[in-house]
Amino acid sequence: MSFLSETLSRVKPSPTIAVTTLAAELKAAGKDVIGLGAGEPDFDTPDHIKAAGVAAIKAGKTKYTAPDGIPELKAAICAKFERENGLSYAPQQVSVGTGGKQILYNALMATLNPGDEVVIPAPYWVSYPDMVLLAGGTPVIAPATLENSFKLTPEQLEAAITPKTKWLIFNSPSNPTGAGYSRVELKALTEVLLRHPHVWVMTDDMYEHLAYDGFEFCTPAQVEPALYARTLTCNGVSKAYAMTGWRIGYAAGPVELIAAMRKIQSQSTSNPCSISQWAAVEALNGPQEFLAANNAVFQRRRDLVVSMLSAIDGITCPVPEGAFYVYPSIAGLIGTTTPSGTVIDSDETFSRALLEDTGVAVVFGAAFGLSPNFRVSYATSDDALKAACERIQAFCAKLT
Repeated sequence: MSFLSETLSRVKPSPTIAVTTLAAELKAAGKDVIGLGAGEPDFDTPDHIKAAGVAAIKAGKTKYTAPDGIPELKAAICAKFERENGLSYAPQQVSVGTGGKQILYNALMATLNPGDEVVIPAPYWVSYPDMVLLAGGTPVIAPATLENSFKLTPEQLEAAITPKTKWLIFNSPSNPTGAGYSRVELKALTEVLLRHPHVWVMTDDMYEHLAYDGFEFCTPAQVEPALYARTLTCNGVSKAYAMTGWRIGYAAGPVELIAAMRKIQSQSTSNPCSISQWAAVEALNGPQEFLAANNAVFQRRRDLVVSMLSAIDGITCPVPEGAFYVYPSIAGLIGTTTPSGTVIDSDETFSRALLEDTGVAVVFGAAFGLSPNFRVSYATSDDALKAACERIQAFCAKLT
């Protein structure tokens, strides 16, 4: 009998972390590697946010805090939701965790029983299904295909819901596709949810501020106020504020759910880093002008990558509305062969051969639940992106 928990057999390590780790190992071994796997902005945390963290250290704000966040941060989160999303929450409806991942995990642990189902549109962030499995639930994958711009249709949502469904996890703009749902598209989905009052909505709005070409972000409880009482609206400071390592995520929802999440956090990690919390207060309350400047850079990088990948025969690369990813299809390359004789029979084989041949690290689409695709993170320099895309072009040109 294994010493380890049977629960571990139901989950797998994060593929994105695995790709990033492998790229780092190859680079350390002397290989010329360009890593496009990590979902992390290359921008530094803005100076006024860093200064708030330093000030907190100097002021001795280094002690334990309430398990799920200091009052000042909860107030800033309430103000953010009111200001940016038209959603009114009280501090007792807010939970602060060690990154967005802990917020989602706490909510699932607090609510799922064996047999409960969670609808997850695919392509999905790699952690969603495994967190559901760890919490004892059953992921129900609803494929959102390239033909539908990687967006779930109302008909697909309706078909995925059963009497056992407890949650829909909704992510827009999306990791890994960058697809963003318009207000009209989201309203069509909320109409389905209104017909199923036993289904709750867990939003992942982490890429809210990373939107391009005039795309207007909206979140389910904002679009359909009747869903407010069964929606957990989740967000964080990691992506838009370039604070990935600070590890602050947050959510707002019904008091009973937030209290249950607090109980779990109090018996696991307890409070998020006190210094990070004060920095997050400044992030939410302080100057926001840098967001537009960063977005202009991201949009330029997106356009560069889309244009260069779209020029490759056999690759289709749609233009995403937000986030900092593209999710090109390699359907036209399946069945081709590399000069060394490797048959490209899957996106995983393609990604491995690409890394070995060119040193470009991408994440294969099967990790996100929809193939044959791969994910490129363009949250890196223009020069690195241009060089990587040139290598991908050269690699694909050699396939026969």
